[in-house]
Amino acid sequence: MLVLVSMLAVLCADPARAQSVTVRGFVTLVNRGRPDTTKSDNSNAVVWLTPAVVSSNRDNEVQGHVPRLRSRLVQRHKRFEPHVLVIPVGSVVDFPNLDPFFHNVFSLFEGKRFDLGLYEAGTTHSVTFDRPGVCYIFCNIHPEMSAVVVVLKTPYYGISDRAGKIAIASVPPGRYFMSVWHERCSPEALKNFPREVTISAIEASIGTIYLRASDDLLTFHKNKYGRDYDKPNPPTSLY
Repeated sequence: MLVLVSMLAVLCADPARAQSVTVRGFVTLVNRGRPDTTKSDNSNAVVWLTPAVVSSNRDNEVQGHVPRLRSRLVQRHKRFEPHVLVIPVGSVVDFPNLDPFFHNVFSLFEGKRFDLGLYEAGTTHSVTFDRPGVCYIFCNIHPEMSAVVVVLKTPYYGISDRAGKIAIASVPPGRYFMSVWHERCSPEALKNFPREVTISAIEASIGTIYLRASDDLLTFHKNKYGRDYDKPNPPTSLY
């Protein structure tokens, strides 16, 4: 009985929380004009909602509810795990090196510019992402390693799974601007975003978002000095 009374007190004190809903939808990546439903991977699309109309009090309230998290972007098997990480602005990301050799994590892109330098197996460096943006992460030693950190000013966001399913929890009903990002989508492919949507207890779906994707955006990057990576030396013959 005491637990029930406590829950009711919390909901009465915070009407927005009592009325909040989980916003659901799908993202489908389209190649050559049509989706391939038999084998397509629709994961790692980021969808976020920003209140369309906010008073100064509501703006402060929204900003105050953006949690500052501590997350991890692990280096393992010459890969970053996860490949795409979504965090609220002000969050800290740890970069542990779980490989038995050195890494040099860096980013020279929007969102946060940093260079963690060489560090050895079993050690960790951390970065605070203090402004919003899309931050592309690389290793200066291993060109095959890449990751993306998407830093947002809103607590209302979700990331799609392989089937394209999106779920954004605890969204108060109202009008929002919906924004979308995917690593394989050019700015031209996202020109229709942000767009306004209305969320209510009756209508909490954003439907299916179709995104025109291209593999050409994933093929090449420079090292932290703006130069091509050194080519690996061929194995030395013993004979």
